[in-house]
Amino acid sequence: MLNKEEIEKIIPQRDPFLMIDEVETFIPGESAIAYKHVKSEEWYFKGHFPGNPIMPGVLITESLAQTGAVAILSMEENKGRNALFGGIDKMKFKKMVVPGDTLKLEVKIIKRKGPIGVGEAIATVDGKIAAKGELTFAVV
Repeated sequence: MLNKEEIEKIIPQRDPFLMIDEVETFIPGESAIAYKHVKSEEWYFKGHFPGNPIMPGVLITESLAQTGAVAILSMEENKGRNALFGGIDKMKFKKMVVPGDTLKLEVKIIKRKGPIGVGEAIATVDGKIAAKGELTFAVV
């Protein structure tokens, strides 16, 4: 299990935009499983939505992207580099994510050619799908 300090050795994001709390497992270049513990004091809940806090879908997607970045940027040849969005395809949001939830974030790299690749991404809460789709990335 990697903690935030260890995650920060792999990916460049930092608080308040580091969107994963721990990494359960990863295989460089292939896959990663991470967790985001959604707390009521998250910065985005002040405005999304007052009195009815719901984690924005774009931030669930970002959490998945950071999980995929752990898999890609942990490869020896990608150390010190960054992974940027190249596209988001087939992303569907199936369940609201609220304070107290723990997001399980799973990304499997399904295609890679040079610096470009695609990850199959699934976010779940208590075994129920919250979001799923494909994330295209470019390593720069």
